[in-house]
Amino acid sequence: MAEKNNHNRLHVREPLSDTQMLMYISIGIFAAMYIAAMLTLKGGFLKPQMIFDLINDNAALIIISCALTIVMIGGGINISVGGVIGLTVMSCALFLNSNADGNSAVSILLTLLLALGIGLAFGVLQGFLVSHLEIQPFIVTLAGMFLARGLTTILSVNPVKVTHEGFLALVKAKLKISWLGYTAQNGNLIPAKIEIGAIVAVCVVILMYLILRYTRLGRSIYAVGGNRQSALMLGINVKSTVFWSYVISGLLSGLAGFVFLMHKPAGNASVAMRSEMDAIASSIIGGTLLTGGVGNVIGTFFGSMILATIQKIIALSPLNASWWQEMANGAMLSFFILLQSLVLMRKNRSRRKKKESAAPAKDKPKDG
Repeated sequence: MAEKNNHNRLHVREPLSDTQMLMYISIGIFAAMYIAAMLTLKGGFLKPQMIFDLINDNAALIIISCALTIVMIGGGINISVGGVIGLTVMSCALFLNSNADGNSAVSILLTLLLALGIGLAFGVLQGFLVSHLEIQPFIVTLAGMFLARGLTTILSVNPVKVTHEGFLALVKAKLKISWLGYTAQNGNLIPAKIEIGAIVAVCVVILMYLILRYTRLGRSIYAVGGNRQSALMLGINVKSTVFWSYVISGLLSGLAGFVFLMHKPAGNASVAMRSEMDAIASSIIGGTLLTGGVGNVIGTFFGSMILATIQKIIALSPLNASWWQEMANGAMLSFFILLQSLVLMRKNRSRRKKKESAAPAKDKPKDG
């Protein structure tokens, strides 16, 4: 009898968590938008290449959105990611041009290390200021954004086009998938093409998902973002957790700069301007709560894809104007903020019920 009860208990389906629910909503909205575009606009949306193009063109955004998600799950914010990308792109472009005659493989590897080093430096500095000196993360990362933009301008006011032949060959390199291609009007088979940066972005999403879900650091980030006092009572080192979340965010920002340069091999002072806003929007649309404790990089990936799809739909429609894209992004962001408010109301209600049920029952007066 006991075995039967245990067997039945194993098959009871647990309710969806807030993270899962918001992620599924993001996936559903992306699927609905894409199908609607296939039915109405047709053209490129009917080809698998369109999906790959959305990732190819937004690989850097996907990576910095993951960088934002990790920090936001922990209850923080990082608005310096766009500035770090700009500084990384300019630094790497200048470094590549100064080593144009050197060994291609070595100089490209050193450029990648330079990009990661810049991101790491910002991550360590900002992580220390936020976690150990307890300065507000918005102030710290705002200062980091201004610092990065200022350093970018100091490096070069004029645009810098990469001339390194080895790196330009890397830019042109693409993974070709014939069976996902299409036949052109002249009868030639055009294979689907995926850029190296897009592959890197997808790998980052998978890696960050595994870290957040299956490692002690990932679980600690969720706990700290959910309730710091409870995390402290559970023995979690809150300062260390917050510090490492910013370090990872910084590293991803540096990597995003390198990926951005692989997609557009030129640096200038306005590179990735306002990209931090797009990254925050991608995280929120993907289901990351502004208050922390809830979020998922898979949802963030689809949040980035939603913004990219909106941009592509407007570009291919008669409403090809920048303000329509801003309005659509704002409407989508407002919808998800409203959705998050409902989730928070539900969480607060369940917490109150738990407290009431845990409170000792008052002694009832005896009859007579």
